[in-house]
Amino acid sequence: MQKIVVLDYGMGNLHSVASALKKVAPTDEVVLATTPEEAHGADRLIVPGVGAIRDCMEGFIRPGFVPLLNQCIEAGLPILGICVGMQIMMKRSEENNGVDCLGLFPQPVKFFGTDLQENGQRLKVPHMGWNQVQQKIDHPLWRDIENGSRFYFVHSYYVPAENNNAVAGETDYGVKFAAAVTRNNIFATQFHPEKSADAGMQLLKNFVGWNGAA
Repeated sequence: MQKIVVLDYGMGNLHSVASALKKVAPTDEVVLATTPEEAHGADRLIVPGVGAIRDCMEGFIRPGFVPLLNQCIEAGLPILGICVGMQIMMKRSEENNGVDCLGLFPQPVKFFGTDLQENGQRLKVPHMGWNQVQQKIDHPLWRDIENGSRFYFVHSYYVPAENNNAVAGETDYGVKFAAAVTRNNIFATQFHPEKSADAGMQLLKNFVGWNGAA
């Protein structure tokens, strides 16, 4: 039995993530950890997140989750970031007048803007709903997921896909952005797999079976 830890730092409803994990890994232990101590003995780690980046960063730093995350990365534990949980792994976000993030990836997080357009039509911000994801690399977390599958997004800020060699999946919404990024034992998605029907459940199932190697 594995111990799958979902970090709970007060940002977003984590029960949908935990519920989805219990469906794809019914014999494993799923723990919502509010402290590093509760995460002790984790076999894999999930960093979710919903809300403003400044609050997310403060909530993540306060309980001591930064040293925990770094230890898990160094130990080679499989790590999955979701939504703002992906964005806090970047270098810096434009949100809240600019906020330094964890810097696990060198890319910035940018605002879609107030005049986002495609084919002369204004697009709504936040980007909310289903959109196709083009797989840019062959990765274990894409196993049995058809290229171009649709996933569920809710966000006003994005990680650029251009000049970004960490991109594992790409989506177009007025601009090409990273739907998923990866490096070593980290895989992170801008979309919500727990809300993305069969494709999302397959990705979570793949994560539960992933050994952390590309």
